[in-house]
Amino acid sequence: MAHTDHLTMRRVLRREIAGTIGLLTDEQDFRAMRRYRSFTFDDHTTYLHQVEKLLQLVAAQGGHTTVALFDPEEYAEYCAASGLDPDIPSSRARFTAELASTGPTLPYDGRPLGELVPDLVDEAVRQATWEYASTLLARLGPCASCGENIGRAAFARAADLVVRILDTAPPGNRHLVCSVTGTPETLVAVLHADDEGEATQLDEAEALEFTTVLALGIATDGPGGLVMRTTAPDTADRVYGWRLRADGLEPLTAGEVFDAYCTDVESGDLISPESGVDYGEPPDLGAEEGPAPQHG
Repeated sequence: MAHTDHLTMRRVLRREIAGTIGLLTDEQDFRAMRRYRSFTFDDHTTYLHQVEKLLQLVAAQGGHTTVALFDPEEYAEYCAASGLDPDIPSSRARFTAELASTGPTLPYDGRPLGELVPDLVDEAVRQATWEYASTLLARLGPCASCGENIGRAAFARAADLVVRILDTAPPGNRHLVCSVTGTPETLVAVLHADDEGEATQLDEAEALEFTTVLALGIATDGPGGLVMRTTAPDTADRVYGWRLRADGLEPLTAGEVFDAYCTDVESGDLISPESGVDYGEPPDLGAEEGPAPQHG
């Protein structure tokens, strides 16, 4: 009887364990893992199908699983640095456990993998963008003339600007895009702000990435811009924006916003404007908190 009770308790405890699965989302990564004899899958489509069935089974049993992006190159580097044999399942399990705390992950919520994978890739891009922009900000160091940390000061200004942009926006859901092209790599960050009555709902990780990219554009005074689109029931969508400047944001004219939205980014050809969209000038953001720092 005691033995049965122990088995029952262990089965109950198993439902308390959260798991993580490292997912090979594309064919190239899948082929890279096939060089290991212990990786027994030989078809990517079959592999994804079996992963999805496993996720569904765990969920049906009341379990919780997090899905992480599994990068074969990072895995090989991890094994080399840790002295692990990459061709055994336990090494892959240890690497996946590491991903659970450091890498981009999403909880499995019952959606088909075909819908979850694009969101997981977007999460990975967002995290990589934030890490890259943060690194560039940190490298700016202190101002030669005043000693102030340039990156930290730019982040504080960017955070203040984001608050003022949202506070002055018309009612509705807001979609903001910030791009900075003056860095070695063009960085693009997106922020969604849903209007829920008196409160504005933001994703904290998304807001952090967006503010960091905006801060980098301000700190480096490189080419860049910020565009906002608001959507509300029974009214035309509104679109307006700014250029990034070292001293903050410079409003774009309605014509400049129209040209930006009606020009194909790759070809430069004109495209038809959307119907039901009002291209205009941004509202006054009000006074900045404290004087704008001047770094030499």
